[in-house]
Amino acid sequence: MKHIALFLLIQCSGIILFSQGLTPTDDGSKVSFKIKNFGFNVEGSFKGLRGTVRFDPNDLAGSSFDVSVDAATVNTDNDMRDSHLKNETYFDVSKYPRIRLVSTKVVASNKGGTYILYGKLTIKDKTQDLSFPFAATASNGGYLFAGEFKINRKDFGVGGSSTISDNLTVSLSVMARQK
Repeated sequence: MKHIALFLLIQCSGIILFSQGLTPTDDGSKVSFKIKNFGFNVEGSFKGLRGTVRFDPNDLAGSSFDVSVDAATVNTDNDMRDSHLKNETYFDVSKYPRIRLVSTKVVASNKGGTYILYGKLTIKDKTQDLSFPFAATASNGGYLFAGEFKINRKDFGVGGSSTISDNLTVSLSVMARQK
């Protein structure tokens, strides 16, 4: 009987912890991208995570993600390129300061421990539907979410150069902790 009571207490604690919501943090997170420029891979990243995550693997219908990054934090380890990426032809950070991902639903995938996020990505006030698989690992009173997806930069009005590939890969490793 003691074991059943302890099990129920642990389960209820987990429901209360995650039903309150989680906050994504820069500490322990990496939001990065990879794109070809003149045929060479260029990598970059963003910081300034904000938002709310509600995730319960036992209640995916009640799970949601509303997360953004600060577009002005774009970092490719090249100050001149980063300044160029902040101008109106690329991210236009003075007019569009945040890049935002909002889920529309979260479902289990057919691979154990992974899920699929369906949502909307907004860059420069242009929104596109997307879906991608991700893993969720419980960690220190929260979760580490890891996933990857591809987008076409032209769908968002980013960049005019023909030396840059239209397609890029975005990799997410986002730590979200209890508020």
